[in-house]
Amino acid sequence: MTCAQRLIRLLEAHGVDTAFGIPGVHTIELYRALGESRLTHVTPRHEQGAGFMADGYARASGRPAACFIISGPGMTNIATAMGQALADSVPMLVISSVNQRATLGRGQGRLHEMPHQGETLSGVSVFSHTLHDPEGLPEVLARAFAVFGSARPGPVHLEIPLDVMAAPAPDSHAPPARVFPPAPAPEALALAGDWLGQAERPLVLLGGGTAAAPEAARALVERLDAPAFTTINAKGVLGLDHPLDLGATLSLPAARRLAAEADVVLALGTELGETDYDLVFDEGFRLDGRLIRIDIDPQQLGRNQAADLAILAEAGQAMGGLLERLPAAADRDGAGRAATVREALALGADPELAPYVPLYATLREALPEAILVGDSTGPVYAGNFLAAMPAPRRWFNAATGFGTLGYGLPAALGAALARPDQPVIALVGDGGLQFVLGELGTARDLGRPVALVIWNNQGYDEIRRYMSMSEVPHLGVDLAAPDFRALAEAYACRHQAVGDPASLHEALGRLNEADSPLIIEVDADAWAEAL
Repeated sequence: MTCAQRLIRLLEAHGVDTAFGIPGVHTIELYRALGESRLTHVTPRHEQGAGFMADGYARASGRPAACFIISGPGMTNIATAMGQALADSVPMLVISSVNQRATLGRGQGRLHEMPHQGETLSGVSVFSHTLHDPEGLPEVLARAFAVFGSARPGPVHLEIPLDVMAAPAPDSHAPPARVFPPAPAPEALALAGDWLGQAERPLVLLGGGTAAAPEAARALVERLDAPAFTTINAKGVLGLDHPLDLGATLSLPAARRLAAEADVVLALGTELGETDYDLVFDEGFRLDGRLIRIDIDPQQLGRNQAADLAILAEAGQAMGGLLERLPAAADRDGAGRAATVREALALGADPELAPYVPLYATLREALPEAILVGDSTGPVYAGNFLAAMPAPRRWFNAATGFGTLGYGLPAALGAALARPDQPVIALVGDGGLQFVLGELGTARDLGRPVALVIWNNQGYDEIRRYMSMSEVPHLGVDLAAPDFRALAEAYACRHQAVGDPASLHEALGRLNEADSPLIIEVDADAWAEAL
């Protein structure tokens, strides 16, 4: 058995069922082994697309996928997707080739040679490891899956030299170890329970770390009768239209006032970072009450906001432990406090958000169970405030953390592979989509009824608006969009142009009429006129 064959068997043993990659001369041995396996292989049109697909697969399912990437340009191409996954704590296993051991670091100008490839990728991964001996393969993979299962997840990079890839590898039938995340210290839970039980104006901040335990999250906020804010990656944790849920609105004045008035704040699985709590970039987010932080990452417990009580634990276990220690639900007028803030926010009347209110009402009415995957684009920025989801893992986008472009379409394809039982909608702008137009070919190959909703405003409109506000001339932002109808025909996709909510609803109703992607092109100017 070669090292490449052993790798595939170990991935299967760890529960990996999908790999994204573009074959190259440096990964031939991997593909020899892949052909004998049960793994599903998907070929994107660019390595960045492979990374975004693995990201969407993991966010929709909670399970990591693998990426098989060539050395050199393949790795620099996927680095952007790894950076997005690292920023948003998304598990991803990136396996690459690298030149033979005897040539590493010698600068001989060999094919795909990159000085210090592992060091370059270490900046966008939890760790990057070069495998010098096939016998070390099970140990390195065990490290990777320990990160995915018991720490703050993110991309892990494993590079295998060409001579190691083809070398004999010992076989072992030992099953992978079962890995459990850290449990909260009982004395810490007791103190947190005391503080929360005595609080008069408690507040809960739910981050992406709570997505795996929505029932516990709902039970906890209801026991505390506390208003709750969710981060963008935790949207849907409390279910649809929960009276205590104030969504991802902590960048807005009325929400910030509530946060500042709270006497005890419980922050669960959230980094308390800028792209969730300071989207207006004014450094105005503050917490004056006692802060209890619970996070699976010990370093995160000391970042951004100083905690009065820091508990290292997986959020679901911590919430379960707190529920055992809290007294019966007390009346703290949580729903009333939340309703007051909701009325003050008046999101539907905000002139910046108003054009998108009917967009999300239409999406919800037409496909209420859909997974919505967004790029960095105006409708998605608005949706971070407006969209309401019935469950977690149904709303994610590239507007958080790294903030890349080109994410929406490939991540939606990954989500569709992970959750074939649910409809998937990609929300993209005409500018961002042009980063990854080639992935329309992947969408065609997969033959899934994914809806690609293009908000066509002929360029980078968000940057245009920032330029206008800063009195900067519009340079480099007015781009003529391609003929999306012709592109749809070229890639054997369906196409429908819409300009108002009614025509969008009708188009979405056609999604499952065929096993092919449906491109819905929204004319942004016509939409504004229709409203």
